[in-house]
Amino acid sequence: MFEGFRRYRVRATGAQINLVCAGDGPPVLLLHGYPQTHAMWHRIAPDLAKTHTVVVPDLRGYGDSSKPPGGADHAAYSKRAMAQDQVEAMAALGFERFSVVGHDRGARVTHRMALDYADRVDRLAVLDIIPTRAVFETADQALATAYFHWFFLIQPDGFPERLIGADPDYYLDSRLARWGADRSAFDPAAVAEYQRCFRDPACIHATCEDYRAAATIDLQHDRAERRRVSAPLLALWGAKGFVGKAYDVLATWRRYADNVGGEALPCGHFLPEEAPRETLAALKAFLPRK
Repeated sequence: MFEGFRRYRVRATGAQINLVCAGDGPPVLLLHGYPQTHAMWHRIAPDLAKTHTVVVPDLRGYGDSSKPPGGADHAAYSKRAMAQDQVEAMAALGFERFSVVGHDRGARVTHRMALDYADRVDRLAVLDIIPTRAVFETADQALATAYFHWFFLIQPDGFPERLIGADPDYYLDSRLARWGADRSAFDPAAVAEYQRCFRDPACIHATCEDYRAAATIDLQHDRAERRRVSAPLLALWGAKGFVGKAYDVLATWRRYADNVGGEALPCGHFLPEEAPRETLAALKAFLPRK
């Protein structure tokens, strides 16, 4: 995977970020989701690098990026801190303004980045999410059933860490199977990479901290937020997944952003792996060209 990509380890203010980069053209930052790594973009990044400069990092706490302590308030895993990492990593590579594509947790980082760094984000694509605040404020039995992990991972005192750590491969595989419409869509090499990273107890803990932050300090930031996303926003979601069935995705995003478009794709939650051709086509039509 990622043959011909250059590999970097960039020191940001709060973490060291592992990433790969290739291509020539308008810069695009690709942010992965839970419980994955930058490897989830392996079917998108090489083709996109033919027309764009593509930067594909591991979020802090994930993959081979560093895993700092979360702190009593989980601030180290706030989407504000995670967005700052990526802005600083892009600056270190020489990119002061760029587009961002985020899936799942990476899309939540993308949303915060577009608010805190509006002068840096040219446009953004968010894959298979609605805003965090909207999820918590509309939670019902269906949401709690489909997104049970949101409420499991935020439990304190190492409880989820211990249970997941007893069999991390089983837990990870169950997430891919539960959220994806087609388990066979996942490349074994990518799954092996997810397993390698997720077997690290520090990764399990850090990813729990990501969710704990979402339920605490991220909500505080979101509820205090008075700005809207001004950059063009593309929302894509899986037609066979929960988000598109439970929400009017475009109407929801239009409460938070000024210029919203998007569509459902024929897949479950993991768009870049389940529907790479359709995802790539939608991104190429949306992203700036040379």
